[in-house]
Amino acid sequence: SWLFKSEPGTFSFADLLAAPERTTPWDGVRNYQARNFLRDDVRVGDGVLFYHSGGPSPAIAGIARVAREAYADPTQFDANDAHYDPKSTPQAPRWVCVDVQARRELAQPLTLEALRRAKRLSGLELLRKGSRLSIQPVSAAHWREILRLAGLSEDDL
Repeated sequence: SWLFKSEPGTFSFADLLAAPERTTPWDGVRNYQARNFLRDDVRVGDGVLFYHSGGPSPAIAGIARVAREAYADPTQFDANDAHYDPKSTPQAPRWVCVDVQARRELAQPLTLEALRRAKRLSGLELLRKGSRLSIQPVSAAHWREILRLAGLSEDDL
């Protein structure tokens, strides 16, 4: 499982819910470690915690799943896009994206503060001091605990 971060003013869970088939490319990742996770480890069907970073109250806003494995991020080739990379070519793309599909909005977002108070989430990458990666692995135990805190189980998804 994974935690994907997005600034809610840029792209929110509500935006994902409103997308056609509740699915969209997760593009614009421009960090090599996050890119490597997308390229090498993220698989179709993996669970995704959709995390609203920034803003007054950072929180997990919803649950999604990976709907398509890594492919060349088209924004890297678009000179009019903020994520354009002039050093990347279609023959040798530098950046990848995956498609994510909304599964369920949380009735009550799980705030960063609530996550910090949960003793069973010790070791969660998001809670590590200085952790800034936009794509982070989530262990099976942490995934289950976050679902429990949200009042959900796998059957609810």
